[in-house]
Amino acid sequence: MNQTDEYKNCSLCPRNCHVDRHLRKGYCQCTDKLMAARAALHHWEEPCISGTKGSGTIFFTGCTLRCCFCQNYSISSQGFGKEISPDRLSEIFLELQDAGAHNINLVTPTQYLPTILPALDRVKSRLHIPVVYNCGGYEKQETLALLDSYVDIYLPDLKYYDSGLSARYSGASDYFSVASKAIQIMIDQKGAPVFDKDGLLRSGVIIRHMVLPGSRKDSLRLLHWIKETLPDDCYLISLLSQFTPFYKSSEHPKINRRITTYEYESVLNEAIRLGLTDGYMQEKSSAKEEYTPPFDLEGIQAPALL
Repeated sequence: MNQTDEYKNCSLCPRNCHVDRHLRKGYCQCTDKLMAARAALHHWEEPCISGTKGSGTIFFTGCTLRCCFCQNYSISSQGFGKEISPDRLSEIFLELQDAGAHNINLVTPTQYLPTILPALDRVKSRLHIPVVYNCGGYEKQETLALLDSYVDIYLPDLKYYDSGLSARYSGASDYFSVASKAIQIMIDQKGAPVFDKDGLLRSGVIIRHMVLPGSRKDSLRLLHWIKETLPDDCYLISLLSQFTPFYKSSEHPKINRRITTYEYESVLNEAIRLGLTDGYMQEKSSAKEEYTPPFDLEGIQAPALL
């Protein structure tokens, strides 16, 4: 991947904004300078990702979606983060591995792939843990083709079925048409989940869906699409109840609250009825602000030399 060419006329994500990111920000609110807000062991992913020691998670600045309820809005929409060099990113991968991380977890990385992939290339002979691609599901097929030889585990969201909801809450009326194809490609690439002897995921796809207030029926439609479309035993499901009205949720009265027990349990029960039982559910108590990690630049700067 030619870093200069990819950023000059950017079409890394479905927005296809074709901005010269050497000169100004693209739709993702990013230039060609790699920025991140945190690189540390993270214990709040699914158990097969976090394990006992934590996932080596790097939170990148910017995002290709515009989710009005984003819990990471300070980095996804408000630009918080610190510029780091490609060489420093390579060092971070190895530092996380040395700290005991079960994997390298790239959170919202798409807008920086021309920098991230060469950084992975530089350390691939020394990196012995899986690479996780943690994204909103809104990915181009061409971009996923580039990732096949780099990514071991895909961790995409599948947020919406209804285009009206995705347009209103994430600024992407084409969300389902894009994400549904992307997830099928991810499954085609990785195949059935592979676990190690400790129950940690080494390869595969986990499809996340967060139940939104007032959108229970949309969640049910997604479950039926998953059951009817995706191959059995080739993915895990993670049903999230952690919705908290962050960021601009107050501008949308229907989602300016937490979900009810009925909303979540009705979706969970339908998943069970459909046989979608390989995966994870979430306690409703997970809907708390403290589940958002502190974006304090931990792990971003190089350690001080003694």
